[in-house]
Amino acid sequence: MKTIGVIGGMSWQSSQLYYRWLNEAVAARLGGLHSAKIIMSSVDFAEVQALQARGDWDAGGQLLADIALRLQQAGADIILLATNTMHQVASAIEAALDVPFLHIADATAEAVTGAGLRKVGLLGTIYTMELGFYRDRLAQQGIEAIVPGADARRAVNDIIYGELCQGQVRPASKARYLDIVGDMCERGIQGLILGCTEITMLIGAADVPCPVFDTTRIHVEAAVDAATG
Repeated sequence: MKTIGVIGGMSWQSSQLYYRWLNEAVAARLGGLHSAKIIMSSVDFAEVQALQARGDWDAGGQLLADIALRLQQAGADIILLATNTMHQVASAIEAALDVPFLHIADATAEAVTGAGLRKVGLLGTIYTMELGFYRDRLAQQGIEAIVPGADARRAVNDIIYGELCQGQVRPASKARYLDIVGDMCERGIQGLILGCTEITMLIGAADVPCPVFDTTRIHVEAAVDAATG
């Protein structure tokens, strides 16, 4: 079994899901007392969020590339970035590594196309929804990603940073998300990408009347495929 290196802490709320789900997936596949081989480096998210707010993606890329390289030097065979938003700097991380970097949008695109879908809704931080790095990556696989209107994008983003990243899961926020998803369904989406690793804390497949693609879960499964295959 290969060792999975995880760049975490963005936020730690979803990083703990990565740790648990990686271990659960390995145990389910291999049985017995098996668990995942994991090396995790967790950042102070406040520092990363400040870089996001300033638009200083170069500094963010250098920070995460340095961490990725240290994980590789520590023995990681595969690198995961346990967040969607900071895949804005994925190229900087990939350039620093000799081992595979598993891009969360690539794994998600494979799941979407595998389900035979081409037009999906995308929820995430304001950066994931508005910058081109994520939707363009999906478009390369023939997937059209639809995002909510401006007011809804702000609401989705505020709930992520103001609540979910701080471990707060509120019924009113769930209702707001589902209203937003309902509007997107009226625009003809065939499925929904939970394009922030914290959104799985708030809504899931049982809440939405179309296929849901949970990027946290998808990323974990791709990593376990690579580690155990």
